[in-house]
Amino acid sequence: MSNLNICLINDSFPPEIDGVANAVVNYADIIARSHGRSTVVTPDNPAADDSVYSFPVLRYPSVDLTGIVGYYAGFPFTPEVQRKLVGEGFDLIHSHCPITSTMLARSLRDRIHVPVVMTYHTKFDIDIANAISSKLLQEEAKRFLVQNISACDEVWTVSRGAGENLRSLGYEGEYIVMPNGVDFPQGRVPESLVEEVTAGYDLPHDLPVFLFVGRMMWYKGIRIILDALKILREAGEDFRMVFVGGGADREEITAYTEKLGLMDRVFFIEPIRDRSRIRAWYCRADLFLFPSTFDTNGLVVREAAACSLASVLVAGSCAAEDVEDAVSGFLIEENAESMAAKLKILVADRALVKTVGEGALRELYISWETAVANACLRYEAVIDNYRRGLYASHEGLSDDFIHNIAVSMEAFNNAADRRRAMIRDLQQSYLDVMEDLKNEQTRRLEELQQGQARIAGEIHSREQQLRGKLDELSKIWDRFM
Repeated sequence: MSNLNICLINDSFPPEIDGVANAVVNYADIIARSHGRSTVVTPDNPAADDSVYSFPVLRYPSVDLTGIVGYYAGFPFTPEVQRKLVGEGFDLIHSHCPITSTMLARSLRDRIHVPVVMTYHTKFDIDIANAISSKLLQEEAKRFLVQNISACDEVWTVSRGAGENLRSLGYEGEYIVMPNGVDFPQGRVPESLVEEVTAGYDLPHDLPVFLFVGRMMWYKGIRIILDALKILREAGEDFRMVFVGGGADREEITAYTEKLGLMDRVFFIEPIRDRSRIRAWYCRADLFLFPSTFDTNGLVVREAAACSLASVLVAGSCAAEDVEDAVSGFLIEENAESMAAKLKILVADRALVKTVGEGALRELYISWETAVANACLRYEAVIDNYRRGLYASHEGLSDDFIHNIAVSMEAFNNAADRRRAMIRDLQQSYLDVMEDLKNEQTRRLEELQQGQARIAGEIHSREQQLRGKLDELSKIWDRFM
């Protein structure tokens, strides 16, 4: 199928920066350029500038929760949003978040009858545990999460590990692994850009530079990095460490770094939105440290690979999928001692680090163009399967709930249409009355003007008659005088 029309829904989108937002940007951009039409649906953000995109972005009302969860939380169930989406003629709806975005996707499916694909990007059980303290409520939230995902027509995961995590939550359906891509081209940026971007930082060229890029959250394995660096320093090794990113734990992480006495060799840099400048940091670093067992895909690992930068990863983690130790990356156990031991070996063997970086480029790199092209091929199969009735019907309790939401919004829209029609009728009636009044005034004025002209003519005629009689009287008077 050519000329696809795809609706992409996600809870985060620039100016918010995370891996899923980056994925949605690339999906939307590449679909719009090469495969048809795309529309992004996401919460409103007052700092957003959507004019920079080649595709439309529909934003719905939101609440600022950046201080709590780091995002603007949206409420998409408004009649205006549904009205706009229903009229877009979508072929398929692709949700990239399993909660609010997927509920909106299901509600839209109820109205326009096209398939819903949901990509499971991150381990939401960890997010749930961080957001909800009650174990009972955590289990209920997981049950709702799985129920929402199960109601989609097809489920994709970004890695095998993400699928295993989904299974651990209780999901029993099928899923397809559809990896994300990298929006970096292969190779290095010009050295002049590297020097420009890294200027002002104490980064001697004879010392190893380690790099972390991502959200500054403890569950990303950042404590392992800092504790390993402390061990390394105490062993007499000198180095530099650069963290690029923002997040709710950033202040705590900075304070912990200071407590460890590492602030003289560790630098914290705000999130970088310019992709060429973030590439410059990958090109400047010697190793990428990413001991996260939270991430389901580790997109940053493939970004590093695009720049021939090898990563240090936890063996068995999703980020380490397809990574062979000492061939396309370096694998450690999930603790600071293991990382410190590995780094001590690697800082003494720059040649190995360089060789493995080249292996990472060769083995791990996948472009977004390739990833989205694969997704679009699968979109066509999903659309065909849906039209042939090959997916399960949606008749569960949650489907009834979603249906009621959709019907309610449609009813609000219909009521709004009636209100607008009544207002238009009242406005037209008012205009008609005003027009009648204007016509009546014109007619009366014309009659008055006509009456005045007639009276003026009669007066003029009488004047002429009187003047004639005065002339006669004057002649008689002259005769007698």
